[in-house]
Order: sequence, then structure tokens, then C-alpha cells
Amino acid sequence: MSQAKENFFDSIDSLKPRVATADVTEKFDEKMKSIGLKEKEREAQSKAGMAGAQYIDLKGFPISPETLTLFSEEDSKQLGAVCFFRGSNDIRIGALDPQHPKLLEITKMLAKENHADVQVYLISQNSFNFAYNLYRIIPKIRKFVSGVEITEEELKKYETSISTLQDLNKKLSEISITDMVTLIIAAAIKSRSSDIHIEAEEKGIKVRFRIDGILHDAAEMEPKVWPQVIARIKLVSKLKINVEDRPQDGRFTIFMTKEKIDVRVSTLPTAYGESVVMRLLMSSAVGLMFEDLGLRGKAFESLKIEIEKPNGMIVTTGPTGSGKTTTLYAVLNKLNDPGTKIITIEDPVEYKLDGVNQSQIDYSKKYTFANGLRSILRQDPDIVMVGEVRDLETAEIAINAALTGHLVITTLHTNDAAGTIPRLLSMQVKPFLLAPAINAMIGQRLVRKICEFCKKEDEPDSRTLSRVMEILAELPEQSGFKIPTDQIKKLKFYKGGGCEECQGLGYKGRVGIFEVMTMNKEVENLILTGHVSEYDMRAIAVRNGMITMIQDGLLKAVDGITTVEEIFRVAKDITERL
Repeated sequence: MSQAKENFFDSIDSLKPRVATADVTEKFDEKMKSIGLKEKEREAQSKAGMAGAQYIDLKGFPISPETLTLFSEEDSKQLGAVCFFRGSNDIRIGALDPQHPKLLEITKMLAKENHADVQVYLISQNSFNFAYNLYRIIPKIRKFVSGVEITEEELKKYETSISTLQDLNKKLSEISITDMVTLIIAAAIKSRSSDIHIEAEEKGIKVRFRIDGILHDAAEMEPKVWPQVIARIKLVSKLKINVEDRPQDGRFTIFMTKEKIDVRVSTLPTAYGESVVMRLLMSSAVGLMFEDLGLRGKAFESLKIEIEKPNGMIVTTGPTGSGKTTTLYAVLNKLNDPGTKIITIEDPVEYKLDGVNQSQIDYSKKYTFANGLRSILRQDPDIVMVGEVRDLETAEIAINAALTGHLVITTLHTNDAAGTIPRLLSMQVKPFLLAPAINAMIGQRLVRKICEFCKKEDEPDSRTLSRVMEILAELPEQSGFKIPTDQIKKLKFYKGGGCEECQGLGYKGRVGIFEVMTMNKEVENLILTGHVSEYDMRAIAVRNGMITMIQDGLLKAVDGITTVEEIFRVAKDITERL
């Protein structure tokens, strides 16, 4: 061997470790593995760049259990994807294949359910392995949930100890702060409450439930426990615990076996501390069918015809809490089928509807009803629901949509159907656009139903009975509900006596009372004059056979569905104008 070659091999040998230990070999292998992993990350980054996708390296990225469990472990393995970040309005997902069909389907669902911007990043196999291994360290004993988890067993346990609202007081003094919040919510669900009011007063903390539209005292708490209770509510609602001098809004979810209940939380500073209102939004509430609203006779048939038209505008009216949104959702349920594209714009999106694209306005981002409606019309919808017409701009866009092949359903704040046209004209809507655009106007209220378990016959006082007879005598002949004069005096009425089933209230559940006014030539001619009064609108409608809200309510009282007292309470503003 030449001297040059010998010198070369000697120099190579000098580079080798003088002592070949296992430790050195291991470090060398780790270094080579690290170089290989970096190469894999560069390949993934390059692949993302060519595909026009976003890229991220998840190695060492802090991923919370709450975020990770947005995907089940099985879905994560099958899709090669993980959720690695979740903010108040943002969800970030890492995936080996961002275009996987099922993954795209899930991201749409997550965006809809969480009202969030969902973005998918391309990740390497190493990144996926790192994140996927985190599933092993999430406690398997209990499912991680963001919110209050109430099981059917807990509800049944509380049901046995809380027969009436009066039982809540005693139970509250026996349990922990955490259980106290759960107990209040469980009691509210059992009593069919729509809202929970916890109000700070000088002498104590009052808990009230809104049941069938009426507030009832439910319990009182000691002032000393209130700071801990409100801290617990703020914690699950993701509100700032240390902020007590300004209002805050949040939400959380109650997870039950058969459904989940979204809870909207509002806190407000008052003279004696913060007060809290929690609105319970039950997913089962959106299952109401059009046929179950309480419409009947000519009103039902007329509205059914109008909502099945391919274009035009349906306007439902009434004060806050009169069930307008429920009516709109029932109409959407009736019209929702695979061949129809439905888009809504709401403030806020209270209930989620399958098969319907729902959009929520956001004033902070200048996403208003008017701006949102413009964007919606570019999505080629067949039916558009506008949560509320509040101004001229929204009204004009909605009316133009109704005139150009879309069915538009919306709400308006007026007292009754007759006030719809005058209200829109007062917004400066052009009469020649309004007349051909409107299909139907609905006036409505919600009244409490008599509890079927304690219903008994009632005898109103002579003055009330005289007023009832006077109103029912004016029922139009063509309505199909005209009662002969000699029969009116023989009518029977009912009320609830109060029992355990209805918490001693005598009422259980609510039903709508309605009036439906449809467009006709006489109404069109009146609109085109530009001088329209509610009185003129109501007179034309009655001449054409419309049953008024008060008449519809009293007919339901005659049928034993509700009480005369309840009708006059709810429709007092209408009866005073008659």
C-alpha cells in the first residue's frame, strides 16, 4: 500500500471515537434521527407550499385536553388529524391530508356548532404522532367537557327531593357551591324554565325562574355564598372572575344523555352586587312542527298557502317574548328539504337547525343584518330568514329579495298584523315595492295552557263574561268558527287548580294565539295611496274573514286549552284598542 493511502486511512481512523462506548453510539443515532426528522418537516412544509396549504410543526406545541377532545381518538386515527388550538372564535386543526372528504365535513360541522373560524394546517407524520400520543395521558375516568355536565341520574336524584319550587330553598343550604349551581340548573330544567334570574338584593340573593313567560320566586341564598356562586358561574361561562364593575356576556353547555342545552349568561353590576341571568336554550325546542303552533281554520290554511309560494315576504309581528322566532323556525322545519337551500341571518343564533346555513351578525366586525343579507343573496338561496327588520336598509334589501325570486321570512316589532304596513311605511319603504312583495302578515302572542292534571270548570265574573260574549259575537261568518248567539251564553270555561305536576301553578306549557292577514287587491290599493292606518288595515282584514288574536285566544279558552283570564292578561293592549 502506498504511503499516501496509509496516511489517508490513518486520518479516517483519527475521526472515529477512540473508545467505542454504547453512550456515544446512542447519541450519534439520536443526532442522525433528529436530522431525519428535520428533513421530514422540511418535506411537509414544502408539500404544504405546493398545495397552497398552511403548515405547522406540532412538536412541543401545548395542546389542552379540551381542544384535543373536539375529535374522538377514533376519528383522529382514521383521519390522521388532530385539533391543536381552540380560541373563543377560532379552531385550528392539523392534518396529514387537509383535503380528506370526511375531515372537510367535520370542519364544517365544528364551524357551525361553535360559530368559529376553522382552519386546517398540513402537518408531518411526526407532528401527528406527537399530538395523537396525548390521547393516552387524558384521564379515561371521566369525559372532559367544557361546561356543566348533568347526568340523567343527577336529575332524577334532584327530582325526588324537589317536588315544588319551595323545596329548593332547603336543599340549597345542604350542598356545596359546585353542586349548588348544578342544583339550580337541574331545578330550572325540571320546572321547564326558559330563564334563571339570580338577583343581588339588600337582604339576600333571590333566585327566580321564568316559567311559561312568568317570573316565579324559586329560592333565596345567603349573601355570604354569593361571591363563590357567581365565581363558579363565571368560570364555566369563561367570563373574567375579577371583573365586577361592568356587564359581561358568556355561554356554556349543559351535557345531558339525550340532548345538550346551551346556556347564555349575562352578568350586570347592581347596587348590591352582580346579578346574573341565564337563558336555557334547549335543542328540543326547535322540533316544533308548523302544524303544532296553534294555528287553525282559515288562518292555518291561508298561511300554509303563502309559505309554499316560491317568492314573497312573510312577516311575523309581536312584542319581545311572543314566540316570533319559534314561528319562523317552525316554518323553516316545514320547508326544509334536500332540494331547498335555506340561509338565515340572526342575532343571535339561538337554536341550530339541521340542513340550514345559519349566520350570526357581529356589529364589532360591521357584519350587520343589511351587510349579511347582501352576502347571503350571493349564495343563491331559495329561502332567506332575517331575524329582524330594524331599519330601512335591511327592509329594502329584504323586499327586493322577495321581488326577485326568494321567499323571505322575518320579524317586525309591532303590536299586531295590522301594524306591519304602517311600520314599514314609517321606515320610508316605497309603497310601490311593498304592495307586491308582502305575502302574509302574522300577529301573535304566547298564552299559558291549563294543566291537564288539575283542570276544572271555571265561572268568570259577569263583567268578564259580558266582554267575552261581545267579542265572540263579532266572529266573521266566513271564518268557520261563528258561534250562534243563543249558544254563546251556554259556553263553559276552565282553569287549573294547581298540582304537583304543574308546580302548583295551574298552567303547564304555552300555545300561540294568532291573527293572519294576507295580501289582496283591497290592501294593495290602500298601500299605494301611501296613507295607511292600523284601523283601516284591520277593518279590511276582518271584512275578508280574519279572526283577530283576541278572538282566537277566546276560542282556545272555549276549547279548554287556556283561561279567559290569561287571554285578557296577554292581549290587554289589543283589547283596549277594540
